[in-house]
Amino acid sequence: MNNDIRNVIIIGSGPAGLTAAIYAARADLKPLVIEGSQPGGQLTITTDVDNYPGFPEGINGPQLVMDMHKQAERFDTEFISGEITSVDLSRRPFVVTVGDRSYRGETLIIATGASARWLGLESEKRLMGSGVSGCATCDGFFFKGKEIVVVGGGDTAVEEAAFLTRFAAKVSIIHRRDQLRASRIMQEKALKNNKISFVWDSVVEDILGGDVGHVTGVRVKNVKSGAVSDIPCSGVFIAIGHTPNTKIFEGKLEMDEKGYIVLKERTFTSVTGVFAAGDVADPYYRQAITAAGMGCMAAIDVERFLEG
Repeated sequence: MNNDIRNVIIIGSGPAGLTAAIYAARADLKPLVIEGSQPGGQLTITTDVDNYPGFPEGINGPQLVMDMHKQAERFDTEFISGEITSVDLSRRPFVVTVGDRSYRGETLIIATGASARWLGLESEKRLMGSGVSGCATCDGFFFKGKEIVVVGGGDTAVEEAAFLTRFAAKVSIIHRRDQLRASRIMQEKALKNNKISFVWDSVVEDILGGDVGHVTGVRVKNVKSGAVSDIPCSGVFIAIGHTPNTKIFEGKLEMDEKGYIVLKERTFTSVTGVFAAGDVADPYYRQAITAAGMGCMAAIDVERFLEG
């Protein structure tokens, strides 16, 4: 056990966690950031970020995270790498264990983010950022006049497809069933959109284009007939949902049915002294800029909580 009691321990090092660190450090709270298994979060797998304010020419995702990290370090934020193995939120100071070391904090900011669900194909990994994406709002702009596919059949998939029709010439929704799981109003909108077509009863077996370094199409298999066919496209958007990284907090914090942390007021969670920011508590927006904004809010909430 590290005998120091920190003012604030920040769990996660994406835009939410790093912004919280910058604000907490500037408030002289001397934050400790536990970076986790994927330092930098989802931005580390995003090649071009064109919608983050202040970068008129855009910026590489990993570079943006690195710059945030350097900024937090400049104000004497302490960073620890490693996976959290347990947390004790039953009393203050809270205890966070990383491997064989434990750290105590008067407050916690949870910024562990959410992980997009992927198909698990090798070609998907290889072409990530080169036509394969998990975020239409982030990357749709790059596919003006192109043909693209969306994989999924729920509200997320239909919302992504509808958004992408603003840019794409054609959007094909590939779904393993013969009807959508999306809400009825979302289904009606999609079915009426002449830019959206459907590939029913089908699963993606491979994403094509690895030989040229960018997506050129998808290979799909009909689950009923077994027939395999190729669909030409320039982009593949995987929209089969996100999983908030909250498993370690199960039974310790109030969460919704999907595992997202429930915020009681501003960034306050169900446990006094524990705050949450970013995608871990935001199933709707899931943007770097909104995560950063929530990180700022959480740090200010922590500062005022400690003053009180």
